[in-house]
Amino acid sequence: MRWSKTLQIIGVHCEGEIGKVITGGVLDIPGKTMLDKMNYINEVDDSLRKLVVLEPHGCLQMSVNLLLPPTRPEADAGFIVLQADKAHPMSGSNSICVVTALLEMGLVAMQEPQTTVVLDTPAGLVTATATCKDGRCLGVSLDMMPAFVEALDVQVETVEHGMLNVDIAFGGVYYALIDVAQVGMAIEPGSARRLADLGAALREVINRQVNVRHPLYPQIDQIAYVMFRHRLDDTVYQTCTTLPPGRVDRSPCGTGSSANLATLAARGLVAAGSQLTSRSIIGSEFKVQMRGTSEVGARPAVLPQIQGRAWIYSIEQHGVDPHDPLVGGFMLSDTWGEGFPTA
Repeated sequence: MRWSKTLQIIGVHCEGEIGKVITGGVLDIPGKTMLDKMNYINEVDDSLRKLVVLEPHGCLQMSVNLLLPPTRPEADAGFIVLQADKAHPMSGSNSICVVTALLEMGLVAMQEPQTTVVLDTPAGLVTATATCKDGRCLGVSLDMMPAFVEALDVQVETVEHGMLNVDIAFGGVYYALIDVAQVGMAIEPGSARRLADLGAALREVINRQVNVRHPLYPQIDQIAYVMFRHRLDDTVYQTCTTLPPGRVDRSPCGTGSSANLATLAARGLVAAGSQLTSRSIIGSEFKVQMRGTSEVGARPAVLPQIQGRAWIYSIEQHGVDPHDPLVGGFMLSDTWGEGFPTA
């Protein structure tokens, strides 16, 4: 056996959402900033993403995080989120997976009872505070980048559900947030397939009707995900982020919860110091706190803090056989859903 490439990958999940971490086998990606590196993957060479995410090496229900040297001196490590459609700039659950892997694998020195880890992401710096005991990372609190509203109650015309009221907000990536009652469904395990397919379809519809562009990072110019939400009481929200080409986030979704917090603040429903709970489709939870307010390009913004847990479950070594004709990866619509690309 002779491999042309060897990767070390740590299996991690955050509140049920798999966020594997590549810790070895990739020296770096071209680009001066982490955003440049993400764009290189998306626009020049995405062979690594396809190798680790698509079949036969990968599968639909996961992300893979690429650890890289930081491009900013104040950061401990950089990372880029690799998913089924492309590389993405930020993810709360994946940040928690990365911090847990960095500390428990000894890549960043663990200090008890708390360790601060600064992550360099394409969407900006993220500061994480990990609670540590007996060599374990018991939980991670993320000071997320400022989240802001692009527009509230945007009317989007759909074929199946008529006119929908949609909130557009940025929480690390752009979200379209939809109250799930509008589509006549509930956020529950039995609805996961239908929510996934609908979210993938609505993402395409909404991106055709709504234009977005981050005021500081103009290359972030598309709605990445549709999040369905349902308010259970004043402080608890069910959340269901749908990811292309067609699956649902198993975690409560950190960037989506940040975007949701921004919409609540814009409506005067939360203020600095408010604490919420985001509950996923499988019942796992993130604690969400509004640390304060800020501005992004003269837009009012909130400063979210997301708290969750992750667990390491495997250490894997992936190899590329130079004679393997399927290293470029593939998708089949039986698994990957209605958003399966046709070209």
